Amino acid sequence: MHAWPASEVPALPGQGRDLRIHDTATGGTISLDPGPVARIYVCGITPYDATHIGHAATYNAFDLVQRVWLDTKRQVHYVQNVTDVDDPLLERADRDGLDWTALAERETALFREDMTALRMLPPRHYIGAVEAIPGIVPIVERLRDLGATYEIDGDVYFSVESDRHFGQVSHLDAAAMRLLSAERGGDPDRPGKKNPVDPMLWMAAREGEPSWDGGSLGRGRPGWHIECVAIALDHLGMGFDVQGGGSDLVFPHHEMGASHAQVLTGEFPMAQAYVHAGMVALHGEKMSKSKGNLVFVSRLRRDGVDPAAIRLALLAHHYRSDWEWTDGVLQDAVTRLEHWRAAVSRPDGPPAEALVEEIREALADDLDAPAALAAVDRWTVLQEQSGGTDPGAPGIVSRAVDALLGVAL
Repeated sequence: MHAWPASEVPALPGQGRDLRIHDTATGGTISLDPGPVARIYVCGITPYDATHIGHAATYNAFDLVQRVWLDTKRQVHYVQNVTDVDDPLLERADRDGLDWTALAERETALFREDMTALRMLPPRHYIGAVEAIPGIVPIVERLRDLGATYEIDGDVYFSVESDRHFGQVSHLDAAAMRLLSAERGGDPDRPGKKNPVDPMLWMAAREGEPSWDGGSLGRGRPGWHIECVAIALDHLGMGFDVQGGGSDLVFPHHEMGASHAQVLTGEFPMAQAYVHAGMVALHGEKMSKSKGNLVFVSRLRRDGVDPAAIRLALLAHHYRSDWEWTDGVLQDAVTRLEHWRAAVSRPDGPPAEALVEEIREALADDLDAPAALAAVDRWTVLQEQSGGTDPGAPGIVSRAVDALLGVAL
């Protein structure tokens, strides 16, 4: 599966700061010190509907991670998946009378268009669950050989008790785990399970549903969590730098994925940092496909909204915060974009070197994009009020905003 085209990242004078970021597993801010190649895995979409603002906010957060690392002169090895076969996708295709593969291809293509418009840097590897199945099957077989699995009516489950580190990503108690498992695709009430939250690794073939050759597992399709584990380990290896996604993935998805990988390899941890973006609400409720309270990026673009304004609206909120999308949020971003573009269009301006360092420091401090925006605002106000004498300043600001914040002025 191919990703989307990369926008050019302008070179800046000097060098960026190493990233300090909040790690869900430890509950605090940690300093990341990747080697020459920083490794990040971000969980991708299930393509049964278009990209909404909640998706965009999550991918914007991890785009900033990439930009901070690139500014430190590191290479970035970024991997993202597409869950292009899953129950919600099959259910939507059945509801709308569509072929499930056509629906997945259509919505994945639209996602690529949205990411391109928002200037999100693409992953080096963009992998669909279906194309990963040949690599998933031997992993499930290996977990079975290690004694970490059991079967119910041909479905293969992972026993969370097989991982002594289970629970160290989310730190939830058993009751909370069971509740979230039921809400987020698990089957805690299925008879015969050893632990209610044990996740499915391989689903035996169901009549009328797609299935693939599972070798000794029989025909079927993979569970959700093992998909990401197989892709991440194949392309990044164990102990990569950042596992990213929305906060709704902490449990069960990232907890289970970590346990799968740790039992499989005997190593700990799967990732050096588990980083999670907050949720975006609309009309007082979390934006979600199941509720239908969505603001689609593609629809905003069709309505003539500048993608740079959409991105500024996202950047105005700290990535870990839960916030609400409103018309006012978008209008504030449109106004800010107008001021910034007017400021950098002038022939000279106030010196900008200190501003570049302010942006760098803000982003290195747990991706504090609102602080970075405030720094640019202050330079813009100086430009509007008194101008400046440095003919290179507007260009420096424009390049810095593009390189570090992904906003083209």
